[in-house]
Order: sequence, then structure tokens, then C-alpha cells
Amino acid sequence: MRRVVCPGSFDPVTNGHLDIIGRASRQYDEVVVAVLINIEKKSLFTVEERIQMLQTVTKEYGNVRVDKFHGLLVDYCRQQEIPAIVKGLRAVSDFDYELQMAQLNYRMSGVETLFMATGPEVSFLSSSRIKEIAKYGGNVAGLVPDLVQELLVERLRG
Repeated sequence: MRRVVCPGSFDPVTNGHLDIIGRASRQYDEVVVAVLINIEKKSLFTVEERIQMLQTVTKEYGNVRVDKFHGLLVDYCRQQEIPAIVKGLRAVSDFDYELQMAQLNYRMSGVETLFMATGPEVSFLSSSRIKEIAKYGGNVAGLVPDLVQELLVERLRG
């Protein structure tokens, strides 16, 4: 079985994330969407809320599983017997950082990193920008799944 992990904080999941997850699901037998547990970072949504959001918005893909991890991604890959990581790239600036991580991950564990260019219609999206727009009353419809838009409005505007 060809398996791959798609890691991230997903705080919140955007249509850019779903672009990569959906395309990966057509290439692999199983895509594990792994939510990073980062206790040092202040998140808008809890890990469990992010997992629940991802499970809901990826349910149309029968081969996507959502999980969580902390620590090194390569350790998670080793434990789960996942040989490759899929990362979405929005711009050249993403590539600089992700290439270094990919090389370190490979050196440490032999886990491959595969890069996918995000679709041009979602290449400008980031979770932090989405949160900023929603915080100030901007409309994020079409940038995130409807469920996420509702949860953002509820969380940020009370």
C-alpha cells in the first residue's frame, strides 16, 4: 500500500490545504493528515477541534485518515510506517524552508518529501491570513470550507 503523510497545524484548515490533500488522495492509497501538537504555539482551535474539522471536510475522500502527532515528524513516519511526506508549496519562499526540512528529514530517517505546487486559485492562502481577515470582520467565504467559516465567525466574533 502506498502511504503518505500530509502534516501541518491546520489552524484552521483552508481550501489550499484541501487542494493538496485531495490531489494527494488521488495519487496514494492512504493519505494521513497529521495535525501537529505544538504546546508552545497559541492556537485558535484546539487539536481535537482541528481534527474534527479535518475529518468532516475530508470525509468525501475514502482514503484520508486524520491523526495527530508531536515531536519530530520523521519519528511519527517511522512509527506509522509511512515512507513519504507531501508538502504544498505556495511560493518560492515556501520552497527555501521546506527544502531544508526535506533534506534534514531524509538525512535523519530516509523519509522522502514530495512537493506539490498549490493550485493558483488557492496559492495565496495561509491559515494566519485567514484568521486575520476573519478577526476584522472580513469575508473568508470560498477561502475555507463552509464549516470552517462558521466556526471562525463563532470563535472570533462571539
